[in-house]
Amino acid sequence: MGLDLFSHVTELTAAIVDVESVSGGERALADAVEEALRAVPHLEVVRDGNSVVARTGLGRAERVVLAGHLDTVPLNGNLPSRVDGDRLYGCGTTDMKSGVAVALRLAATVPEPTRDVTYVFYDCEEIEAERNGLRKLAADRPDLLAGDFAVLMEPTGGLIEGGCQGTLRAEVTAEGERAHSARAWMGSNAIHSAGRILDVLRAYEPSRPVVDGLEYHEGLNAVFISGGVAGNVIPDECVVTVNYRFAPDKSVADAEEYVREIFTGFPMKITDSAAAARPGLTHPAAAAFVAASGAGVRAKLGWTDVARFAELGVPAVNYGPGEPTLAHTKDEYVEIPLIADCERRMRTWLEGPVTVAP
Repeated sequence: MGLDLFSHVTELTAAIVDVESVSGGERALADAVEEALRAVPHLEVVRDGNSVVARTGLGRAERVVLAGHLDTVPLNGNLPSRVDGDRLYGCGTTDMKSGVAVALRLAATVPEPTRDVTYVFYDCEEIEAERNGLRKLAADRPDLLAGDFAVLMEPTGGLIEGGCQGTLRAEVTAEGERAHSARAWMGSNAIHSAGRILDVLRAYEPSRPVVDGLEYHEGLNAVFISGGVAGNVIPDECVVTVNYRFAPDKSVADAEEYVREIFTGFPMKITDSAAAARPGLTHPAAAAFVAASGAGVRAKLGWTDVARFAELGVPAVNYGPGEPTLAHTKDEYVEIPLIADCERRMRTWLEGPVTVAP
């Protein structure tokens, strides 16, 4: 199917939503995006797997990156899209095909932005990190992601969400000694001992650090617990999986040290981690975006791909029309006025004062 990048942004959103693109199955949508962008004369277009990159080359003093993922979570009886009042319903409407539609409209209808722009549409964001299209681009073609500032058009309800929190998962083990349950006093019940791990979690008081003027809210929670051998055996091991969400004033190493300290005395294995990203709002390009858009600013309480840009030395924020609390739900929708408002604010920024490279 063809995408009309000059249609109203709501119509374009609906058209994109109606192309099923569950993670791993983005080819049809990537094909449509590539075809539409290649028809725009002022853009250079590069295809990498099911990721599509389009760039202006006007010799501006700054280059900014607008990025969005093409994939969605599995369908839940929520296609095709439908309009009900001021809401557009359908899988991916909020996360994040409305943001993708805004970026595509801007790519086609802003031929001479005052900053050079790289538009990135990538695959496999909703699944394991190893398949993430932005991660692949960062590893194989970092030149395509180079810029002074980036906007990841994740759902933020029309607010600018600076940076993102880091995440760490650890397996904390309570040890015991096996025995027959009829003679429990001859062993040591590891599941009972795990209560001490849960006591630490119950007593935890979240830190709320302020980073670059934005307040974050950390979290430390048990997300899995496993233990037990048989119905007549006192267990010798119980494992509590803990998830730590930490603010961008900590590195992954800092977060690991903190978790090991808080669970001193328990064997621990770190199973997964991802770095946080500072807001970067003090960078001139970021400050210009905040000023031109006029949108409110808050901290991002979660992890997003802005962290990948941070690893490349590119400050980044999240900004999109979708409502984050509706992401991945059966009745997912986006407020139609917010899509147009997001496009208007982005356009104001891209069409602002001209800067030309020396």
